[in-house]
Amino acid sequence: MEPDYIPLTADLQQSITTDQAWHYRIVPKMASGDEMVFYIPDGTDTPAYQGELEVLFGKKIRFEKIGADILGKTLGKYYRRTASNSRSANISGQQTEDFLTQLILEAKELGSSDIHVEIYDDKARVRIRIDGMLVERYHLSKSDYPALVNKVKIKANLDISEKRLPQDGRIQTMAGSKKLDIRVSVLPTLHGEKMVMRLLSNDATNINITALGMGKKELSDYTEGYQKPNGILLISGPTGSGKTTTLYATLKVLNEEKRNIVTIEDPIEYTLDGINQVQLRESIGLTFSGALRTFLRQDPDIIMLGEIRDGETAQMAIRAALTGHLVLSTIHTNSAWGTVSRLVDMGVPPFLLSGTLNTTVAQRLVRLLCNDCKTTTGFNPDAFPQGYKAPRTVHQQYQPVGCGSCYYSGYRGRKAVYEVIRIDRGLSAAIREEKNDIGNLLQDRKVKSLADNAFELFESGATSFEEAWPLLSDSW
Repeated sequence: MEPDYIPLTADLQQSITTDQAWHYRIVPKMASGDEMVFYIPDGTDTPAYQGELEVLFGKKIRFEKIGADILGKTLGKYYRRTASNSRSANISGQQTEDFLTQLILEAKELGSSDIHVEIYDDKARVRIRIDGMLVERYHLSKSDYPALVNKVKIKANLDISEKRLPQDGRIQTMAGSKKLDIRVSVLPTLHGEKMVMRLLSNDATNINITALGMGKKELSDYTEGYQKPNGILLISGPTGSGKTTTLYATLKVLNEEKRNIVTIEDPIEYTLDGINQVQLRESIGLTFSGALRTFLRQDPDIIMLGEIRDGETAQMAIRAALTGHLVLSTIHTNSAWGTVSRLVDMGVPPFLLSGTLNTTVAQRLVRLLCNDCKTTTGFNPDAFPQGYKAPRTVHQQYQPVGCGSCYYSGYRGRKAVYEVIRIDRGLSAAIREEKNDIGNLLQDRKVKSLADNAFELFESGATSFEEAWPLLSDSW
């Protein structure tokens, strides 16, 4: 199927700015040494601004006509307009400081979580992650690349002379009126240093536990878990699945004057008044397990560990729960019940785990289809993953198309899907007896799996089959 827009290389895209593209309603076709060719909409006469463009670019300007719909879709796909349209998307001729500031602000306004700056044999590029997917935004010349790397290193207080070892740092800057923390990771590669800048918002005021995406029963089970005075509440999922946001929403509810709450995090993604937050510093011995030992001497009521990574941290978390504390943490597993076997593998005795684990949660983020352009087609039930039994028959599906509202990606926004298991006496006994096949027990308790929630999103047309498929394939 032929695309209904004009494919542009990053170099060609950067030959004009976002403002220029929309102001003149032009799309570049070719940019050579002394000539530039632009597409303009069908039905227009030779533009009066031709001379203006020739002065602006210092080159001879020619025009070719193309359908207005195709031109509009190309503008929407390659020249995303942010809340502030005054910033240029063209780095040509700009100083490194200006470009870095522009890049961070642009990524923030587009809702990006990460900025990737990469170098290869014959080129360098910048990509940003939007709704979980990387989108290429700029090409850089190899000669400009080292200056950008050094500028980031200086801002992050890293060693600009060290190019052989990985380095990690932080940048604090302002995005409009909001303070923005940026975690910087520099990695030596074959052709130079690759940088990833993760944008961390300190603003936790808009996090609301009722707006996370849990169903009524899931929220009720989860609330019962964090309202207990002691025990362990674990949230599992891959990197970037929203685990930290769920934890902070929980801490926001628990944050009362009568409670002493301490956290150890890597990194501190949000700040909350009334909570004592500690930044992990493994280079000087401040580890999760080391901080936890100190926390137990700080008279805490609630302890939040950024992540349980090893057996020592897991053992300390169990000890904290046994001595009357509520411990909140995250762990990397594929399902809510998978946290049990993961902790047992880390050396936690099942009889101790059965007495301390009170709630286990799994979560994922699913991209939502754009309501302005999604379309319906027939659906073949044979497309479901092997072994998955759909609860209901589905005859049609919604698919992404792409429009100006979603920057021609077909998706707009994401939604968290949850699997919440409240550990009662029956499930506690299953942990103690090391039972792994507990599907019937969970069904008896009306626990909705990630697959169940993903199927409902797919069935309702909120997301596509491609987005739901990975969760359907992991059903229990």
